[in-house]
Amino acid sequence: MSSSLTLSEARSHLGLEAPYGPDAIGPAFRRAVRTVAEAGDDTRLRELIAARDLLLAAAAPEALPAPAKRPPPPPLIALGPLEALHGGVVEAFVAGRRLRIMAPPGLRTGEHLRLRGAGSAGEDLYLPVVIRSGAGLSVVGDDLYMTAPASPRVLEDGGRVEVETHAGRRDLWVTPGLQAPVRLVLRGLGLPARGRHPAGRLYVRLEPSADAPSAAEDLLARFHRVWTPSRLAA
Repeated sequence: MSSSLTLSEARSHLGLEAPYGPDAIGPAFRRAVRTVAEAGDDTRLRELIAARDLLLAAAAPEALPAPAKRPPPPPLIALGPLEALHGGVVEAFVAGRRLRIMAPPGLRTGEHLRLRGAGSAGEDLYLPVVIRSGAGLSVVGDDLYMTAPASPRVLEDGGRVEVETHAGRRDLWVTPGLQAPVRLVLRGLGLPARGRHPAGRLYVRLEPSADAPSAAEDLLARFHRVWTPSRLAA
């Protein structure tokens, strides 16, 4: 991102119109990030981060004159939904060095990872985090989204649907007469609670599929899973 970014351009990036207060910058930044997170556009994300930092700096009184040349923005820490759920080791290149960083569970897009003393002069570094779609999941705020196949008959008449989630198989019940698209909610299966963030939800969108088992086929499959030949012979 060019160091010649103006306040007017920064406001435009975040969709802000003057006049606005300092408290409006954070929510506007988060809304803008949500629109580009799934696209995986690092350049656009860097622009949003630079715009937010410039507006925050302009809104706060400066104890010292602004530097003539702004330092380059820190590298992004990109996580997949499963890494955001469970944490994990990620790599980042900082000032020509490859760093292996342990990301804790429950990070959200727009937060920062603090690396103590990792700067070139021994200062702390704060690396921005973005959560990208993957493994059949997308992330918005605290919540996860996925799609799953379901029998057209079950979607029309109602019944039980078996869905494979990141937390294992779950039984969901469809109420007859729901308007398409059918979306069901599983509480507590979104991103885990962390800091001021509550535990999120998992939203499952059911898509009609002729290959999905009917209610009778599903019951038969469940019977065969439980009543194995050894149990039947006992």
